[in-house]
Amino acid sequence: MTHPPDLRRRLAAEFLGSAFLAAIVIGSGIAAARLSPSDMGLELLENAAATAAGLFAIILMFGPVSGAHFNPVVSFADAALSGMRWRDAAAYLPAQVAGCVTGAVAANLMFARAAVSISVKQRASGAHALSEVIATAGLLLVIFALARTGRAASAPAAVGAYIGAAYWFTASTSFANPAITVGRMFSDSFAGIAPSSAPVFIGAQVGGGIAGVVLIRLLYPAFTPGQAAAAVIPHETGEGLANADGVARPGPGRR
Repeated sequence: MTHPPDLRRRLAAEFLGSAFLAAIVIGSGIAAARLSPSDMGLELLENAAATAAGLFAIILMFGPVSGAHFNPVVSFADAALSGMRWRDAAAYLPAQVAGCVTGAVAANLMFARAAVSISVKQRASGAHALSEVIATAGLLLVIFALARTGRAASAPAAVGAYIGAAYWFTASTSFANPAITVGRMFSDSFAGIAPSSAPVFIGAQVGGGIAGVVLIRLLYPAFTPGQAAAAVIPHETGEGLANADGVARPGPGRR
């Protein structure tokens, strides 16, 4: 019988991964605005490309420890689909939010800005809300379709590619994540969001998460409980890395 990594290590991985995610999104947005002023399209392209590549890397970095959720909607969807315990999903949430806020502060400081600058960028509209519902549901479909069909190892690239594309096909630039929504409030920059707009985004993301779980159950009903625990890439276990079939394989560097 295998066991998941100690919860403290998983929470540390979620915190660090979320911090890197926010730093990548916000830092690349600040850099894009400085390097390509007055060219919104090029700024968005640079921001999207950096986010897609960075997300691919941090999923590979932290996935074997925590599943690389970095997103409360993913964690609670995982719990709803029997992939993790509800109390563990609840424990992930504050680690993810704190990580995103920390990453936002770090991004601000790396570009010699005030550590905290509350965003004034208004994003709340019906089009933005619909975009977040679709973006979040689509993200869950990408993750759990791969997990349920034994292709979880492809998820780092698939998730990065999806988020990079969703920057462009959604009016909201696809936050799809309540934790990063909170983090972006703390940077008055290209990637920021005004606190008054955040509740609309978070509500839409929760709605998208519910829709995503319903669609996953409809489209991929055959499922072995515990398989979704490898929601992004397989968790590390006491005996190595568990594949999507739950069978442990020796992990790199394990003794």
